[in-house]
Amino acid sequence: MKILIVQDYLRSGGTERQSVFMAATFAKAGHEVTLLTFRPRGVLEIDGEQQPFAFRSLQPFDTRLDWFAPGLLKAAEEAAPDLVLCMGRMANCYAGFIQRRLPKAAVICTMRTGKLLPWLFVRSLRLCRHVIANSHVAKRVLTDVYDIPSHKVTVIHNSSLRFTDESAARNNALRRYHGANPTTVVLLNVAMFRPEKNQRELIELCARLPGYLDWQLWLAGDGPARKKCERVAHDLGLGARVKFLGYSSDPTPLYLAADLALLASQSESLSNFLIEAQLHGLPAVAYDVVGVGECFAPDRSGVLIANHDQAAFVAALDRRMRQPAERRRFAQHGREHAQANFVPERQMQAHLTLFREQTK
Repeated sequence: MKILIVQDYLRSGGTERQSVFMAATFAKAGHEVTLLTFRPRGVLEIDGEQQPFAFRSLQPFDTRLDWFAPGLLKAAEEAAPDLVLCMGRMANCYAGFIQRRLPKAAVICTMRTGKLLPWLFVRSLRLCRHVIANSHVAKRVLTDVYDIPSHKVTVIHNSSLRFTDESAARNNALRRYHGANPTTVVLLNVAMFRPEKNQRELIELCARLPGYLDWQLWLAGDGPARKKCERVAHDLGLGARVKFLGYSSDPTPLYLAADLALLASQSESLSNFLIEAQLHGLPAVAYDVVGVGECFAPDRSGVLIANHDQAAFVAALDRRMRQPAERRRFAQHGREHAQANFVPERQMQAHLTLFREQTK
């Protein structure tokens, strides 16, 4: 099967990492795969000699315009794919045009966001052959809000891109490096710094914890909202407790050093961060936004809080910080839930099964 994966730019987000992972996995399974991006380079820049798939970008130099896709339809025709998988908002906006240009190909849209969809995205959903939603809640949004027929939407959860054996040692060296004592509860969030990721509210929530509790908040990632978050932490007098760790291509050491995963994002359809945190035994405290509740087992491996109920979030966080035995129970349930639902082999096979059905 010839598969074309379309993505606007290889930034450090979860959708982009999933695109690269799927391209490599499908290619290793024997399929001819091309990953086509609008903008060149990016944090996840591809090394053509090391990757098992073809890589091409449309812009001859980086215009920094995510929507600018010169020659997209011509490039799609030249690739002559059996199937086109559109990843990300910009790529999905073009999916309807691709389907009309390539009527024999199966163009698959993806729903991986909690944001409102632009008109072109919705148009593509109606014109494309099929849609993959990465959570059951996202599918309900498609059917109930955008009137996409239920039979046209298949739910396939994100796969975890990283897994560390349960016996892996706790990363005490990293904790010591950041000044965390053995009793310090390390709270972790891994995400791009964008306003919708809402790291600012996490800082404000932690500022409401009792002053005598020993905690640190580690924020891993980079992006346009980082400087504002740094100012908030400084203004709240939390400079020593909030650590801005920058972008990490492999946050596994952070998972092995932390105690709790926190999420206040307003844009998640399904959180890659929470999935990876669960696999590494981190209980979650998260706002109930779109499909976040499908990332863990509520009340067994994490706590789901009504969106923006700050008092409930702080109370849940306070309790888990004080109860290490409960955190250990949640950690075991989290590993079991993630291994049952998000392992790469299962998710990639689900994609390929759907692709074969759509290209018959």
